[in-house]
Amino acid sequence: MSTTRRPVADEGELERLRAELRDLRARARVRPLISQAQGIVQERYALPDGESAFALMQRASQRYNVKLRTLAGVLVTAPRPDGTGRLWFPERVRGPEPDLTFTRAHRSGSGSRGAVLKAVLRSTLAVVGTDMGNVQLADPARGGLRIEQHTGLTDDFVDFFAHVGEDGTSCAQAARDLAQVTVHDVESAPVFTEPARQAILAAGSRACHSVPLTTASGLCVGMVSAHLDRPLDGLTTTQTKVLDTIGGQAGRWLAWHDDTVVLDALEHLHALGSAGRGSRFRRS
Repeated sequence: MSTTRRPVADEGELERLRAELRDLRARARVRPLISQAQGIVQERYALPDGESAFALMQRASQRYNVKLRTLAGVLVTAPRPDGTGRLWFPERVRGPEPDLTFTRAHRSGSGSRGAVLKAVLRSTLAVVGTDMGNVQLADPARGGLRIEQHTGLTDDFVDFFAHVGEDGTSCAQAARDLAQVTVHDVESAPVFTEPARQAILAAGSRACHSVPLTTASGLCVGMVSAHLDRPLDGLTTTQTKVLDTIGGQAGRWLAWHDDTVVLDALEHLHALGSAGRGSRFRRS
């Protein structure tokens, strides 16, 4: 009696399948939000189809260099514009762009959130002395934190922590307490759920330090975390003071960006939709 062995997929094929699964999960996290925003725009401006709504969102996103996901997240949570008004946010007060003294990489006036987040991550890793870390931003639609920038971390880590809730991780604790949190040894720290601990260890991280990005009013709008490949005794007072400066300046800049650049993008969308009410739009 003969037996036939099933072929074993090689490592390259397994990684391809894992990458495909990660991509599917990433799409699943974003697509419902985009669809919800499309529906709101289509109804609000009496557009003939969802494609026209997407085209309006895309134009506003590209004009103001705001990610479509970011635009959609604010759109679904913002109050409905007054039907009789020309502006969506007529009482908005525009403030000056806050200074960022911890970096020269960002050019003031560019409004580039991506450049600022990269500078925040780079500066934090330099202070802590590591090359692994990530930046998360508060998610206005779902709550919790979502990863926006990362370096030195595995794809599986980024997939697992793409969105975190209000507990089970050190970054969630730092956001809740509005204070820096040091995990000296991931393997024994009680702050993590077991799945989170295993995901961090699998990425090669043995310790981490999280810094909340806070506004002047004390609101946490994001988080920057540094990961180390060895247990950490702790940071010096000088290091934590520098990180407090980074967290405070970055938080105030992000709040300015949300209140200025993102709302400018929504105003542009509103102007286009109001002027072309009932019309068909196509993607650029």
